[in-house]
Amino acid sequence: MSDPKPKPNPKEYTSGGSGTMTHEFWETQPVVQFEDMGDTTLPEGPIEPPTLVSEVKQEPYNFHEDYEWIACDMKSDDMCSEVYNFFKVHYADKPNLKVHPSKEWLMWALCPPGYYQNWHVGVRAKATKKLVAFISGVPARIRVRDEVVRMANINFLCIDKSLRSRRLAPILIMEVTRRVRLKNIWQAAYPSRDVVSRPVTTCQYWGRMLNPKKLIDVGYAALGERMTMSRTVKLYKVPDAPSTPGFREMELSDCFGVTELLRNYLRQFGVAACFDSEDVMRWFLPRKDVIHTYLVVSPETYDVTDFCSFYTVPFTISNSASRNPENTTVQCAYSYYNVVTQTSLPKLMNDVLTVSKQKGVDIFYALDVMQNASFFTELKFCRSEGALLHYHLYNYRLGSSLTPSEVGLVLW
Repeated sequence: MSDPKPKPNPKEYTSGGSGTMTHEFWETQPVVQFEDMGDTTLPEGPIEPPTLVSEVKQEPYNFHEDYEWIACDMKSDDMCSEVYNFFKVHYADKPNLKVHPSKEWLMWALCPPGYYQNWHVGVRAKATKKLVAFISGVPARIRVRDEVVRMANINFLCIDKSLRSRRLAPILIMEVTRRVRLKNIWQAAYPSRDVVSRPVTTCQYWGRMLNPKKLIDVGYAALGERMTMSRTVKLYKVPDAPSTPGFREMELSDCFGVTELLRNYLRQFGVAACFDSEDVMRWFLPRKDVIHTYLVVSPETYDVTDFCSFYTVPFTISNSASRNPENTTVQCAYSYYNVVTQTSLPKLMNDVLTVSKQKGVDIFYALDVMQNASFFTELKFCRSEGALLHYHLYNYRLGSSLTPSEVGLVLW
């Protein structure tokens, strides 16, 4: 989520004649290729038409004989624990840093209304029954221009570190695509930190320290040039309490008001999530250590006028990188969706930073999508160098790329 920008793998990428980058797997897929962008003869919309579901490959793709496909039941405590432990070792693994979403967070992210268990694709070793690979899809409605399209959000591709030289990612992608097509869904949205094809947009992560002393002590951040620890702590201090009148945590009775605010707000973006009240109930109602949503209620009309949300994911720093080996977990928050009609966005987000700090968050991240860039400077967010996230659509072409501020969609 704040990884440095990956460098192209020379075994997978080659330079095209026009100087563009090509990818041997993604060149075979219905995605926008680099040479397609700017070609006005290509229509917007689906790249390949749908076929009959009966014509979709009915059996799973052949995998190595030592392994077997499984559908991961994330509502089973044992299965969820197994995926959690697999991710803890193998997901987003970098020197000195591991990202490990909690079991509660994984259930929130992977089991929205109408989800399909067999889109949670796992691979086991037959001999040991050990989980060695995972990829997931969840159903979504995404508006592209003026059309609401049924899609799958594809994410959490993770392969055992010992198997990554075997180039298993393409077959995992093909298998989850096959399962999505069996539900008569032909488009998907997915993020990547690699450059795999021409993205819809490329977003930048910005971060705001809330607990700079801890971040520096564990080796997650460094003391700035000509800065002392005391000056740094003072620089990033946040208020002790929110200052906006009517600011409170979201409740079940607020779902209708939040839905209306969100739907009205997202209409302005070229690509955006399309939420109904059931989605809002599932994605935004607060869950401890998972999703946190706050809103502003008018003291006169009792209407919801503004709301903000963020989710939390811990990182673990290795003992060797930390000055304090007993303090190696960094709590990160990520901005989700924020809508204002009566309060300025910087003022609202300052309250968000305050409640985040109260919940033990050490650093708060936000992508530069929607109107987020409007509060970065005032609230002392810093660009996370190299931490880019590329947004892609599968089997859907836009005539031109969008800027992050034209996108009303949060992917992770």
